[in-house]
Amino acid sequence: MAGVNKVILVGNLGADPEVKHLEGDKVVANLRLATTEAYKDKSGNRVENTEWHDLELWDGQARIAEQYLKKGMQLFVEGKIKSDTWQDDQGQNRKRTKIRVLGFTMLGGKPDGGGSAPASTPNYSNNMASNQPSSVSEPPMEDDDLPF
Repeated sequence: MAGVNKVILVGNLGADPEVKHLEGDKVVANLRLATTEAYKDKSGNRVENTEWHDLELWDGQARIAEQYLKKGMQLFVEGKIKSDTWQDDQGQNRKRTKIRVLGFTMLGGKPDGGGSAPASTPNYSNNMASNQPSSVSEPPMEDDDLPF
C-alpha cells in the first residue's frame, strides 16, 4: 500500500519571505508560518499553543511569494513533509524538517503597508489540476443502529 504525505496548515507568516534566485532561472522562497491552537485547561484558563513551520516554495510560487506575501498575512497551505539531513562543521549529524508547499491561498484582507495584492485570493499550486473540484463525494449518511 502506498503512503500518504500531506500537510494542511492555516496560519500567519512570521516574517517576509526569504527569496533566493539560483542558477538556471530557479527561485526558492523560505517562509516561517505560525499556527496557534487555543483551548481551556481543566481550571478553565485559556491556553494558547503556537507551532512554527518552515515552508519551502519553488519557482512560480516563490515569485508570487516574493511579490505578494508579507509578515503577518494569513495563509492556507497544502504541502508535504520533507526532511533534510547533513553533517555540520563539527561532524554532527543534523536533521531539519520542513513543508514543501504544493499550493497555497492568501486569506484575509490586504496587509497594512503591503504591496498591491491580487484582486481576488486565488490558489497558487504547482499542479493546477489539483485545484479542480473533486468528482468524488461523501456517501449519504444512513440511520444505522450503531453501538455507540
